[in-house]
Formats: sequence, structure tokens, C-alpha cells
Amino acid sequence: MIADDEPLIREGMAFLLGQEADFDVVGEAMDGGAAVSLAKAQSPDVILMDIEMPVCTGIEATAKIMTENPAVKIILLTTFDYSEYVYRGIRAGAVGYLLKDTDIDFVATAIRSIMQGATMYSSSNAAQVMQQLQANSQGFFVDRMDQKTLMEPLTERELEVLQLMADGLKNSVIAAQLYISEGTVKTHVHRIIQKLEVQDRTQAVVFALRKGLVH
Repeated sequence: MIADDEPLIREGMAFLLGQEADFDVVGEAMDGGAAVSLAKAQSPDVILMDIEMPVCTGIEATAKIMTENPAVKIILLTTFDYSEYVYRGIRAGAVGYLLKDTDIDFVATAIRSIMQGATMYSSSNAAQVMQQLQANSQGFFVDRMDQKTLMEPLTERELEVLQLMADGLKNSVIAAQLYISEGTVKTHVHRIIQKLEVQDRTQAVVFALRKGLVH
């Protein structure tokens, strides 16, 4: 699904991405309010979300959509490379932040990677924001709320796996890098998801990024 208040961009991206054999554009929204309603009606796997839109911003719409459908992957697509937007986007639950001058082939690649569990914050300010998030965290037990959201602390190996997940690596690649079997990686991923009390690996990475557990 694509949400953008500029018809030329929205329709152009819908047309170009619709040419991809493995993509199906299920809807277009012209403002944040319409994006929330359409996401509820269509339940898309991925949403490309503009930030500056009428009715409510893309970040506000992201937060509302994630409340109703936490499994959806939302990529913020904007002309503004602002650290505040990156940070607020992560807090709202977005798993991607791309600039509108990004090549359409890269956007398609980003969508596929995100569907496999990766995150994609591709802007000059994204790395800086990640570093700040990491620096502001004192570990898992940052505050009482963090203590309540974890069943038990992650092991050192699980932290290693979580970092490689945040790097966008598949289980097979993680296994090769850590010299363990792919089955063992799957077990670690399953335990990480259980401990963080999230639904999938993408949510696990988003949670870890918010808390500064990975970079």
C-alpha cells in the first residue's frame, strides 16, 4: 500500500512497483487519515508512508496502524532527512526510512529485505540516530518498564544473533558467521522473540533499536 498526498509520486510509485512480478499494490491513500482506514480495510504486508501529509502525519498514521496491526511493515518515504523524523519513525514502529530520491530498484530491494526480517534506515542521519539510541541505553533494564517487557535477559549469543538480524542477514548467513547450524540460529531467533514478547523478527529488531540493544 502507498500513502502520499502528491498524486504524481503516489501513482508513479504504484505503477512502477506494480510492474514487479512479486508485488501487488492493494491501495493508495492521499492523506494520513485515509492511510489508517485503508490499512485497516486491506491489511497490506508493507506500507510506503509519506511523512508530511494532511489530516495526520505519516508518523502519526504509522503509530495508529501499528496499534491495530503490529505485523505490518511500514517504510517511511520522505524528502526530509531529519534526525527527529528517523527517531520518531522508529518509536512509532516503522522498519524503514527512505528518501524520495531513492532509486525505485533500491526501494523494491528494500521491500523484499524488510519482508525477510531486515530493517532499512537509509539516510545520512539514520546512523547518527542509531548511535544516540544505543548511547542512551544502559542495557535491557533501562527502567522498570523494560524489566516488565522481558521474560528474562538475552544471552550473549542471543545478542550476537539479534545484532546480525538487525544487519539484515538471513539465518543461513548468520549461521555461517557464527559457525553454528542454521537450526541453532532458528532456535535463538525463536527464543529472542519469546523473551522480547514480540510477534516476529522484524518487531524484535525494532524493539532492540528503540532500546539501543543493537545498532
